[in-house]
Amino acid sequence: VQLQASGGGLVQAGGSLRISCAASERTFGRWVMGWFRQAPGKEREFVAAIDRGSSAIRYASSVKGRFTISRDNAKNTVFLQMSDLKPEDTAVYYCAADRSIILSAWQDEHQYDYWGQGTLVTVSS
Repeated sequence: VQLQASGGGLVQAGGSLRISCAASERTFGRWVMGWFRQAPGKEREFVAAIDRGSSAIRYASSVKGRFTISRDNAKNTVFLQMSDLKPEDTAVYYCAADRSIILSAWQDEHQYDYWGQGTLVTVSS
């Protein structure tokens, strides 16, 4: 499975940005998809995850209410709509995929088998 993240860039604080992750796998609809991020000098952290049919979604507390994860299984793509961005949201954002991960493990990066290359989001103050 190949994951290609895109859409990162420079945005001012308070602004919005949508990043995407396209999967090469036609069975995309069978995968749980997650977004993680890694800020300079920090460990990678969970941002959001969505199940196969978009019926279950989880967010990190730091982004809840500002970020929205969604997916389009027909286009093999998962999105992360980010609003009210803050300088502390600056990071490389990674998408991840796994076929068998359970809900309670969604926030554990070690449970995901496949990762995209990351896209940089920079929020200026």
